[in-house]
Amino acid sequence: MDLFQISCFLSVAEYLNFTKAAESLHVTHPAVSQQIKSLEKELGAQLFARTTRSVRLTEAGRAFLGDARQMAAIAARAKKRFEGAQPSPIEPLSVGCSNFPSLFLLTETFAKLRLERPNLHPRLQVIPFQHIYRLLDEGDLDAVAALEEPGISKPAAQYRELARSPIVCVCPAGHTLAAKSEVSPPDLRAFPLVLFALPHVPLPVAQLQGALMEDRPLSDFYFCESAEALSVLVQAGYGVSVLPELLAFELRGLQKIPLAGAAPVSLGIYYKTLQGKPALRDFLRCAKECFSPEKQAAPPVQRP
Repeated sequence: MDLFQISCFLSVAEYLNFTKAAESLHVTHPAVSQQIKSLEKELGAQLFARTTRSVRLTEAGRAFLGDARQMAAIAARAKKRFEGAQPSPIEPLSVGCSNFPSLFLLTETFAKLRLERPNLHPRLQVIPFQHIYRLLDEGDLDAVAALEEPGISKPAAQYRELARSPIVCVCPAGHTLAAKSEVSPPDLRAFPLVLFALPHVPLPVAQLQGALMEDRPLSDFYFCESAEALSVLVQAGYGVSVLPELLAFELRGLQKIPLAGAAPVSLGIYYKTLQGKPALRDFLRCAKECFSPEKQAAPPVQRP
């Protein structure tokens, strides 16, 4: 059914006269009659009882009347929303992350961007790791905030680094390792490990996890699909974990200790092009400013 059919039905229901309904709609009598017949065929019900002298709503017509009025009202409201000049143009910007910690890291960036570009309408999405770069390539995303993956080609994507993050061991505050100033991989062999499940982890973290899992039984590992789940199991005492410090939740009761010998990983923005995208250009600039060394030196805000 379409809006013209709905309009014809409502006019006939109001006037109970096909000729007057046609006049109100500025169309011919046969046009209205044809629309009503088409609507009745689609619904599988007779909406009007017609004689040569009168027209009246059937029970089915009365039942459909409320739905028809709602559909007409929704259409009118949608049309009115776009009538006339918009008070200000909307600037869309679509940014994807493969996990919530990366998304939370962009809070200050978007706060700064909101003041600079008041017409910006960000669309932020957390998308499974294995799908996110396809959406960037297809243009559904303007940018992806993620860990850099050296050696893996992103389709036509450029990368701009925001910060380098050391690898840390995460454990409960009262854990044996919590008193150490630095943890080495051999220190971790004495404890179960809470790890990211593949393919929910970027290559640098996957490689580190693979090295730590070597020669250990499967019963030593607990696998999670998100940093939130990982933090819960660590806090509950199931084991310790290793991950980039920037992705580690600042939860009360958890301790972060540097992991000796682990190379830091790069966090940044993947994007296809800046040409014709001033909002994306400003987003990259604001992100770089917010991730400056001076900003990173400030103490983190703990999440409850």
